[in-house]
Amino acid sequence: MCGIHGIVNLDGSPVAAQDLRAMSEVTRHRGPDDAGFHADGACVIGMNRLSIIDVTGGHQPIANEDDTAWVVCNGEIYNFRELTAELRTRGHRFRTHSDSEILVHAYEEWGDDFLRRLNGMFGFALWDARRRRLLVGRDRLGIKPIYVHETAKRIAFASEAKAILALPDVSAHIDIRGLHAYLQLGYVPSPQSMFEGIRKLPAATLLSVQDGRVEERTYWRLPDTADAATREEQWVERVRDGLRRSVRMQMVSDVPIGAFLSGGVDSSAVVGHMAHASGQPIKTYAIGFEGGKAEDLYNELPHARRIAELFGTDHHEIVVRPDVVGLLPRLLWHMDEPIADSAFVTTYLVSEFARRDVTVILSGVGGDELFGGYMRYLGSHYASRFERLPGWVKQGARAVGRALPSDRHSGALNVMRLAKGFLASSELSFEERYRSYVQLMPSQFASRLLRATPATPFDVIHTAFQRAHGADGLNRMLTVDSLTQLPDDLLMLTDKMSMAVSLECRVPLLDHELVEMAAVVPEAIKIKGGRLKHLMKAALADLLPQDILERKKRGFGVPMGAWLRGPLSGVVDSLLGKAALDRRGYFDPVAVSEIVALHRARREDFTDVLLALVNFEVWARLYVDGRDHADVADELRECVT
Repeated sequence: MCGIHGIVNLDGSPVAAQDLRAMSEVTRHRGPDDAGFHADGACVIGMNRLSIIDVTGGHQPIANEDDTAWVVCNGEIYNFRELTAELRTRGHRFRTHSDSEILVHAYEEWGDDFLRRLNGMFGFALWDARRRRLLVGRDRLGIKPIYVHETAKRIAFASEAKAILALPDVSAHIDIRGLHAYLQLGYVPSPQSMFEGIRKLPAATLLSVQDGRVEERTYWRLPDTADAATREEQWVERVRDGLRRSVRMQMVSDVPIGAFLSGGVDSSAVVGHMAHASGQPIKTYAIGFEGGKAEDLYNELPHARRIAELFGTDHHEIVVRPDVVGLLPRLLWHMDEPIADSAFVTTYLVSEFARRDVTVILSGVGGDELFGGYMRYLGSHYASRFERLPGWVKQGARAVGRALPSDRHSGALNVMRLAKGFLASSELSFEERYRSYVQLMPSQFASRLLRATPATPFDVIHTAFQRAHGADGLNRMLTVDSLTQLPDDLLMLTDKMSMAVSLECRVPLLDHELVEMAAVVPEAIKIKGGRLKHLMKAALADLLPQDILERKKRGFGVPMGAWLRGPLSGVVDSLLGKAALDRRGYFDPVAVSEIVALHRARREDFTDVLLALVNFEVWARLYVDGRDHADVADELRECVT
């Protein structure tokens, strides 16, 4: 695990060494154990290393036998031992026991197709000195990020955008298309970024630079044809075996390892399989919040404690009342781009807590996107039943829905919020109904908020649906998730927040072989009779208690909506008041004030919208205004009520 970075000059001129040093210094947190670079005229690649496998011998960059191929890699190749054995039989000689060395030998043996042989999470850069060719690649699911800046003379890349911004000729200008997309979704989708001129390399993409030409190609896609011939009991066995295999494979490490534990199905499944595979108690880490009813709703410590006792883990808990205004500037600096998912706060806090003991952590991220765990996946299930009702009943229900309050910080209010959203979307097409579930606001609303809108807005949802083929509606939604929210929201924040404290976070539920298997399971087996994650729960029935399997899902976030109405209301007024909005120049103060008023009156749940606007302004003070995160934090603390 590390941060990688590099530059290749398209005209063949040598790269300035000080440019690479600047890129390395700003991402030191990703790899505090070691650093290195390889320079070869027009190309320089470098890394900051967090030592996980072959701690003493795995210094990067790593070369092949005759120093004609060099690689830096951020991530882990889980099947490196099997590939090493195979490549040795083909005559390759290895210098280290590092998993990263696999890349240069596999490239020698199989060319660009070597990517298909890898099982892992990775972002890498490989320099082929013979062909004067640079390859930059990202793993299939987009677990590890890569940013790219391209001009007519140069390509620069890095694990974090701030490394590219460290170059003397790159400035932090806001990309209006990225901002428009951010307002709709709460994150900036690939290949956009919030920075003009900087893009994200999409998941499963290989970029090549040779003879001044830059090319990109997608090397992997999810299968899109459901397997209707396999019986449910066969799927249960396959999923059970796949989960067990993936967790065992991702436990390989030469340093201390643990697991996040919330007490939900996904993290409990990971911990249970880890416990069965380990000869000693697994270290587990859970977080809870101090406060009132809103905080209690997000407190999963009793459930996590039960799983810890069941599997005899070495369990650690932390109960916090986070200094949100003190955290936001620092965390948004680490995020590179603003985000409206409050899970980035929780992920940072539990990562910081776990890092006191371990260097590697396993997480349950991805189970919902794999097996259908979100309420939005039941939209078609309930819509088909709703359509059978008489017209006057449907009309009355929609009228009631419009009058319902919208708040997520109690069980009853959250049900009303979900019902309100379903009734409002019940007449929409399949794609538009999905869009209504995942977006913060419609495109027209975003355009109304913005004083200037892009000439050609970037519609990532429509683009993803065009790539999501097949007749199975649920699997189409899951494919869209895998192309949008999963890599650019959940996995991005997981990487950035864990690496902020130099912690490697692995996601065994997103093993690509398990993902490929799940992709062809029919909707009727994944979600059965309105039971979310039916197949996964059936596969875990011999591992987890029934009450844990049937627990209602609770997001891994913080009660941000309640805080924005309460102690953080002064922060909202300061950051989103007319003076601040006019100074920044992007948002219409009248439209923003309406959003604030509706949220405070509980007429609409605008938690995510307000968090998006607040985080954008905090982020802009850091990246656009160039202020220090501690200075911005001090300013925000003065606004807390």
